[in-house]
Amino acid sequence: MDNSKLKYLYLVILSLIWGTSFILIKKALGDDGTGNLILQPLQLGAARTIISGCMLIVIGWKSFIATDRKDWKWLFISGLLGTFFPAFLFAYAQTEIDSAISAILNSTVPLITLIMGAVIFGIAFSRTQLIGVIIGLAGAIGLVFSGMENNPEQNYLFAGLVFIACTCYASNVNIIKRYLQNIKPLAIATGNFVFILPLAMIVFLSADGASLDYTSEPVLRSLGYILVLCVFGTVAAKIMFNKLVQITSPVFASSVTYLMPVVGLTWGILDGEIFSVWQGVATAVIIFAVVLVTRGQKKPATK
Repeated sequence: MDNSKLKYLYLVILSLIWGTSFILIKKALGDDGTGNLILQPLQLGAARTIISGCMLIVIGWKSFIATDRKDWKWLFISGLLGTFFPAFLFAYAQTEIDSAISAILNSTVPLITLIMGAVIFGIAFSRTQLIGVIIGLAGAIGLVFSGMENNPEQNYLFAGLVFIACTCYASNVNIIKRYLQNIKPLAIATGNFVFILPLAMIVFLSADGASLDYTSEPVLRSLGYILVLCVFGTVAAKIMFNKLVQITSPVFASSVTYLMPVVGLTWGILDGEIFSVWQGVATAVIIFAVVLVTRGQKKPATK
């Protein structure tokens, strides 16, 4: 299959994988039938990082050791912002808000990336992108407020954790663009986990992860969801996304953001989550804003 067709196949597969990640987090947290979680957010986030890290280190160790030591500081910071903190933030957020809402709010990453790139890194943006940011933020606020009205039993202050996670992702994108531009994508991903894996192990043990009953069906089921999340949502998706960027452009690759909320919303509804018409309108506003931001990107001058 030539690249002109392959890129669309990758786009659809990535949308399905990443859009499914949010329901997998919800299922991994689980419910023991009495309203208590099977896994705590710290246990889930740490286990996810440990399993994914072991896989990526096996695959990409040679690529990582070929990197220059002066870049290791930024690989560590990139790992913290792009993987470590978001893994726990999303897990905590989904103890209170629906997986579909997390998936939709996650689509604000390009908007936050643009804001941070302009304010902190001095990256220029167009008028179209500015309009997109304003519309997107309005849509995100509308989504949260409509969710609070539609699901009064849920604590929508936890949506703030998703925004913090998105800010971490946005910071990571700008750091990679500025400081890790010349490093192979596999080396970046592997280097991230080389540095955050020990931290994840400490968190897992501190959160009594070793005391879990690994013979019980609920715990094994939760770990099964985490394994699927790691294999597909982290390892396979990272490799596939890097390939997509290589055969297309960052703008095309980022269009995966348009489809992820649709997948996440579909899974949420199938799982019995309530979604109102106004939440649907707010979702459409956010996706439209992301389209404006990514399509309004200025092309670099050619020499």
